[in-house]
Amino acid sequence: MQVAICGLGRMGAGMARRAARGGHDVVAWNRTEQVAIDLAAEPENGGRVTVAEPIERLRDVLTAPRHVVISVPSGQATDDMIAELAGILEPGDVIVDAGNSRFHDSVRHAAELEVKGLEWLDMGVSGGVWGLEVGFCAMLGGKREIFDRFEPVVRTLAPENGYLYCGAAGAGHYVKMVHNGIEYGIMQAYGEGFDILHASDYDVDLAAVARMWNHGSVIRSWLLELAGDAFEKEGNDLASIKGWVADSGEGRWTVAEAIDHDVPAPVITLALIQRFRSRRDPDSYTDRVLAALRNEFGGHAIKERS
Repeated sequence: MQVAICGLGRMGAGMARRAARGGHDVVAWNRTEQVAIDLAAEPENGGRVTVAEPIERLRDVLTAPRHVVISVPSGQATDDMIAELAGILEPGDVIVDAGNSRFHDSVRHAAELEVKGLEWLDMGVSGGVWGLEVGFCAMLGGKREIFDRFEPVVRTLAPENGYLYCGAAGAGHYVKMVHNGIEYGIMQAYGEGFDILHASDYDVDLAAVARMWNHGSVIRSWLLELAGDAFEKEGNDLASIKGWVADSGEGRWTVAEAIDHDVPAPVITLALIQRFRSRRDPDSYTDRVLAALRNEFGGHAIKERS
């Protein structure tokens, strides 16, 4: 199947490579054209990546109905990308937002594009920098028939049983939003637990603890695997990592939804607030664990301790 991917950052580039290596014909576009050229030249992609430059070439290179995935930062960058594509594409073509947009924006985009005869899917994606290797978990919202048409690409991007049609426009990003809220709470618990171990009178190898817990323990998880990786690379003290923890929006939106629906969500809410606190007093051990984990799964930048 043909698919265009616009925005070749950590996630977009990984999706482009995985789609091409899975047998799809990928048309790549990036504002810095050389990034797309370099990706197209990678021999592992089997010559299945074509560069679209200028972006208007998408209309000529792709066969209708066209499927264009965008992977750019949420907010204004996504709005601008959608507006640009809406002026290029033709009725029946599909825009798939694979960024971390707020679900309200996805509902709005779907309605605005429908007026122009364009179709819409929102695709919440989890997998970070590991998605190319192990697959991108994908949560999709939009019309069912449009999802069915796009499913061959999603099946290639995702691991086995790792994607789901979630419902109408916005549903995919809504499910991804809550996923990230849960992630905040899990990471906070791991950070606090390892902080207690680190502060104890025992000289415990934290990497070994993380590895051991992933064999039969009820708290085993991929995040725990990544914690073990971080401890092995940085040592028990995580001495080079500053405990400054960013939040990218989804945690805030999850808490706002909980409030709007009168759902008590104290763990997720407090985990979010703890991230705020980390930026005012950025050197607790718990926050160093969180910063290390964000770097391990998402390639998010860490601040080094001075």
